[in-house]
Amino acid sequence: MKLGMVFEGGASRTAFSCGVMDAFLEEELMPDYFIGVSAGIAFGVSYLSKQKGRNLKILEEYMADKRYMGLKYLFDRKKKSYYNIGFVFDEVPNKLLPFDYETFAGYKGVVEACVTNIHTGKAEYLKVPQSVEMKDTLVASCSLPILFQPVKIGRHYYLDGGIADSIPFRHALEEGCDKLIVVLTREHGYVKTTEKAIRITDKLYKKYPKIVEAMDTRAERYNEDVKKLDELEQQGKVFVIAPETTLGVGRTESDPKKLRELYEEGYRIGREKMKKLRKYLECQDL
Repeated sequence: MKLGMVFEGGASRTAFSCGVMDAFLEEELMPDYFIGVSAGIAFGVSYLSKQKGRNLKILEEYMADKRYMGLKYLFDRKKKSYYNIGFVFDEVPNKLLPFDYETFAGYKGVVEACVTNIHTGKAEYLKVPQSVEMKDTLVASCSLPILFQPVKIGRHYYLDGGIADSIPFRHALEEGCDKLIVVLTREHGYVKTTEKAIRITDKLYKKYPKIVEAMDTRAERYNEDVKKLDELEQQGKVFVIAPETTLGVGRTESDPKKLRELYEEGYRIGREKMKKLRKYLECQDL
C-alpha cells in the first residue's frame, strides 16, 4: 500500500491543517507521498520533520509579529511582498524556532510542492529539497498574485500552486497512491467564486496571458475538483478531512486567538476521524 497525503493551501486558514497534522503525529501517521500547496507545504514540512506543536508556535507567537507580514513589506521596493520572506522563511526556521532539517532529511517518502508556471499557466510538481535549500520551492508555492513576486527556480518563474491546481489529488493518484488522505481548508459545500481582485491581477500580469487565463478560470476549476473529490470520497477511494467552520479566519488573519481556535478545530476533527481513518487505511477494497 502506498499512502499519500494532499494538503490544500489557504494562507492563515491552514491553521486548521496544522491541528490535523499534530493529530496525525500523535498517531505516528506518516505517508509515503506528501504534496502540499502554498501554506499546505510551508506548514507541512514541520509535520514531516515530526515537530509536533511547532506550527502552533508559529501561529501564536510569530504571525502577529510585525516582522511577519504587512503592507509595509509589500510597498518596500526591496521586498515587494506582503509577507516578510526573509523573516518567515529564514529567521524563524533558522534562528528563532529551529526547524529540524536532520529529521526532515531522514523522511523516506516523496515530498512535493505544487507551483504554477507563470508562462504556461500550468501546475508543476516540484520535489522539495530535504535541506535548507527548500526555501525557494516553499516560497514559490506560496507566492500569491499581488501579495508576492514570482519566484525563479531553474529557468522558470513560478507563482502560487493553487492558481493551477488547488487540490492536487489527481496528481497524487497518478503517482500511484493506493490510499489518499486529502485535507482541505474550506468547509464541505464551499463554492468558490471569482475574486474581486481579478481585474487587478489581469492587468498586473497582462504580459503572461496563460497565467491570466488560469486565474480567470480558477473558481470554476476548483468547484469541479471539489465535486470530483466528493465522488471519490463516496466511492471510498479517498479520505477527506475538512473544517466544519473556518471561524471567519481570512487569508491574512494574524490574531493569535482566532488562529488557535482554528488550529483546535483541526486537531479536534483529526482526532474524531481517526477511527474511521484507520478503518479506511486497513480496507483493501478500493
